[in-house]
Amino acid sequence: MGNSFFIYIQTLELMAFFAGYPLIYAIVVYIADSRRLSNSLISRIDSFLPFAYALVGTLFLGFQLKKLYPDYSAANINQVIQQPWLIGWALLSILFWLPWFAGKKILSLIHSFLFFSFLIKDIILQLFTSSRDGNIINNDMKVYAESLFLNLACIAIIVFAYGLVLLLKRRLKRLSPPV
Repeated sequence: MGNSFFIYIQTLELMAFFAGYPLIYAIVVYIADSRRLSNSLISRIDSFLPFAYALVGTLFLGFQLKKLYPDYSAANINQVIQQPWLIGWALLSILFWLPWFAGKKILSLIHSFLFFSFLIKDIILQLFTSSRDGNIINNDMKVYAESLFLNLACIAIIVFAYGLVLLLKRRLKRLSPPV
């Protein structure tokens, strides 16, 4: 068995952060494209998707740093991180804080498909293998539900922060003396 258990756990961690984003993306884009919601914050909510994805990536970075604490040595990093390429790919989501990447929201969707594919792979393997142990699918579905909640919460946080900034700007503009 060796490291396969730890690789599985790390894959579940990656899925917990990033696998729910494609469904949230689809729902938000569908709602934002609705014709009856023009000229409202909801109609612009799809522009916040890359920032929410970057927030998820930032939370993932914090999670990884917490796992490594207090020993940030190269030896400990090599021991704890079983899939360095996947961790590196996940940390690239932080780039969506940058305006150029945030302007291309489809890139955040493409980035997240790798983690969503782990869920699809497990479902297909479960359907077409002789083993009928449902624990893998149960674990995946629980993790996927948590990922949906996390990504939805991150969208809500970003929208709330945007609304708060708009409110503060309006109040400061109203309080500032005319020139």
